Amino acid sequence: MIDNLGQQIRKHARVRGLFMTALVFGCAFGTVNNAAAQRFTPPQTSTAIAAPEGNSLFLAGHAVGTQGYVCLPTTPGSASASWTAKDARPEATLFGFFGQDNQIITHFLSPDTNPNKFAPIPVPFGSATWQSSFDSSKVWAQRLHAVPAGSEPSCPNTGAIACLLLQSIGTDEGPGGGKLLTKTTFIQRLNTKGGAAPADGCSDGNDVGKQTLVPYSADYYFFRANDRDRDHDHDDRF
Repeated sequence: MIDNLGQQIRKHARVRGLFMTALVFGCAFGTVNNAAAQRFTPPQTSTAIAAPEGNSLFLAGHAVGTQGYVCLPTTPGSASASWTAKDARPEATLFGFFGQDNQIITHFLSPDTNPNKFAPIPVPFGSATWQSSFDSSKVWAQRLHAVPAGSEPSCPNTGAIACLLLQSIGTDEGPGGGKLLTKTTFIQRLNTKGGAAPADGCSDGNDVGKQTLVPYSADYYFFRANDRDRDHDHDDRF
């Protein structure tokens, strides 16, 4: 009887866990759909990294992850070397729906398979990517402007990676037609902590090829064009 009671308790726990998971995801989807008809106040930033007029904030998340660096020669054939700060490889998870600690996006490097008119030519082998955890839609983006960490209230932590304004260079729907991130025009990376390339460990040819992962966190803000907001105010097919 004790075994049967234990099995029943475990069964109820599993059912309760599945119900709570479904509830969390249901609330998250509902929040996204409601967000389509709302306007959020973007954070105050300097003009350099502010989203251009005509774009509205529609999604935000707090990222926790790493920036990956490779030690390479400073110039071809050079005897000196440095960590490749440009195009550092990000690997992060974004959390948050209005204070709920839910995973909403993954951030990584991948090939831009659907470039738009803003994509560089040739398209890089890999670009910064954000993929929705709900509908698998993607946006690729490149750096447009940057401000040093510690230079303004939206980027207060000296010694961290820079705060950025990024522009979409491509988007793609999820396998099921998901479109949450396909409307993205600009992305802000603010409130960065950590992530900067190490100050040592990469100085000459003997160090070339070394790799390192540096922990970082940041807040990401996703913008879309206002005319798209009007087009999709009643579109629930995210």
